[in-house]
Amino acid sequence: MPYYRDVKLRTSLSALALMTATAAVAQSSSKPATHTVHKSAATSTTALPKNIPPAHGVMHTAYALKYIDVKVGTGPLAQAIAPSKEHPTPQFYTVQYTGWLAADGKKFDSSLDHGQPFTFPAGGHRVITGWDTGLFGMHVGGKRRLFIPYQLAYGETGRGPIPPKADLIFDVELLSISDKPPAQPKPPVPPGAPGTSAPGAPAKPAAPPAAGTPPAGTPPTGTTPPPSTPPASTPPAATMTAPTSTTPPPTAPAKPSTPPR
Repeated sequence: MPYYRDVKLRTSLSALALMTATAAVAQSSSKPATHTVHKSAATSTTALPKNIPPAHGVMHTAYALKYIDVKVGTGPLAQAIAPSKEHPTPQFYTVQYTGWLAADGKKFDSSLDHGQPFTFPAGGHRVITGWDTGLFGMHVGGKRRLFIPYQLAYGETGRGPIPPKADLIFDVELLSISDKPPAQPKPPVPPGAPGTSAPGAPAKPAAPPAAGTPPAGTPPTGTTPPPSTPPASTPPAATMTAPTSTTPPPTAPAKPSTPPR
């Protein structure tokens, strides 16, 4: 009899333990899974020279330039070249581009709308910082999408259609790389400028020669003009004699003199 009681007690305890475990699993599955992120302190013990003292704390990232190589080109490489005797000028990149506001996707500029590509000196501070550094590593013929934070774009104030603190997205296609700047087209001459005449205006008369200047074709004084011998095949010009029956042109009668008073 005691043996059966002991077996029954063990069975009851096993069933109770199974029920408790099942309830615990059900309770844990109803709660969302959480992940604890442990941030490691940035110290100088790794990847820093020995002469730099350690700095204990959490590493923070203020902003970063990100990009996606949509198409890898096969042409020359875009690289940062420091000015030197061999390369006194920077590289000039010619690109097609389209820019959008990252917040709402509004397109604010595109070289395709202007009908011509855009050329700028790499690293010359002629464009935003995100462009000065964002094209390095591309090959001619490649296409890249740039994700530029506002700190590397137009800053806290913005400019024109760019609002303050606006992150930007650019699609850029690298067309060519050159060591020489592009030739500047000559500006059109405005109408009415000196040396030009307005369309349909009559030509200005030639200026009369200055006083004492012999007319064109007159040899200078003291020089003998070269003889002009007519070609042998050209007969001498015939002397034209007016016919005797030609009536002379009429002349106006002389006015009678006024007698003195």
